[in-house]
Order: sequence, then structure tokens, then C-alpha cells
Amino acid sequence: MKRLTYTGNDVEITYDVERCIHAAECANGLPGVFDPNRKPWVDPNGASADEVAAVIQRCPTGALKFRRTDSGSAEVPAENATIAVAEDGPLYVTGNLHIHMPDAEQPLVETRAAFCRCGASKAKPFCDGAHQEAKFRDGCRVDLARAVDAEYSDDTDVIDVTPLADGPLKVEGLIEIAGADNAETGRFAGAFLCRCGASSNKPFCDGSHREIAFEAAGS
Repeated sequence: MKRLTYTGNDVEITYDVERCIHAAECANGLPGVFDPNRKPWVDPNGASADEVAAVIQRCPTGALKFRRTDSGSAEVPAENATIAVAEDGPLYVTGNLHIHMPDAEQPLVETRAAFCRCGASKAKPFCDGAHQEAKFRDGCRVDLARAVDAEYSDDTDVIDVTPLADGPLKVEGLIEIAGADNAETGRFAGAFLCRCGASSNKPFCDGSHREIAFEAAGS
């Protein structure tokens, strides 16, 4: 992935270009720091490090990250891991995420990510905004039949996320999955989530990837 780094007096900002889907939380939150019409478009000294950190943590895809070079705190993952299924869009996931990328010896440790579920992204398993051009449509209802009656622990649990080769996204760990406007929300002890776009039980996999000969790198 193409990653750009912007170093300021008290904070360093990194930007993964391919994971940005222009949610605009950054530009709307701190236009003095993030200005798409300026080159370079990121000025880490345009606001305090605290303000920069707060706005970056609102980036839903994880395209933006920060590293404090002062005495400020690093980002802490959400204690309760969640998957928000976006209508006609990706899976927005938060928590202590360990993403097992194909051919990588160590997982990516993330706090925020957006995963493709239309099958068209060129940055799989991450979303790159291709669902818009592909005209992907899904009302993102969540079947709660497999939800579990379980409580989160006091500690932040690790959520392992593994894209399976030519198949779904395997999620391991206790995680809350919410549909549009939180209409259906339940806790699941792991899940296999569709990333080919063809499942009739979205966001869950129903095996349709085999029928459509879906191809994507994975473990």
C-alpha cells in the first residue's frame, strides 16, 4: 500500500492512500490540518496534537493514523469490538484488530478498518470506495439467529480477522454486529462475512463465492 508520512512538532501522521474512501471526517473536523486542495494536503502543525489525534480517531477506515512525539497518549482500541454494516457500503470495524494479511508473517494491529463487501475493491480485504462505481446495493439487515447471549470481558479482547482465499472474511472473537441505524444489533462469537457481494444472507457468507468463482487473495 502507498503510505505517506507527515511529521510535525508533536505528532506524526500517516496516510494509507488506498484505504481512503473520502469519508471527510478529517477535512470537516480540522480543515486547517487536512485540506485536499493544498499541497501537501496535511499540515500536522495546523492544530494541537490533541486535536489532531481526536479527529484522526474519527477516520472510519484507518487510512489515517497518528504517532505522538510529545508526551501524549497513543490511540487505545475500543473495549467493545463492533462491526457496523454500512448500507450499500463496507463493514466498518473497530476494536483490538489483528488482521492476518496473505503471506504476512505478523498480523496488522489496527483499531479501525473498513472491509470490502462488494467484491470490487482493488485493495482487498480493505474497502477502496469501489462499491460506489459498482453500484453495490444492500440494505444491511443483520440476521440475529446466530447471535449469542454473552458479555464482554473487562479486558479489551483481540479480534482476529482473516480474509480466506477466494472466500469470506473470517472474524474470531466476541463482536457486536449492527445493521443500518442499529436496527438489528447482536453479539456474535465470531462470524464468516461475505466479501464477494453475492450472498443472499449479507453480511454473512452463504457460500455464493463458489458459485460466482470469486477470486481474492487470502489465507
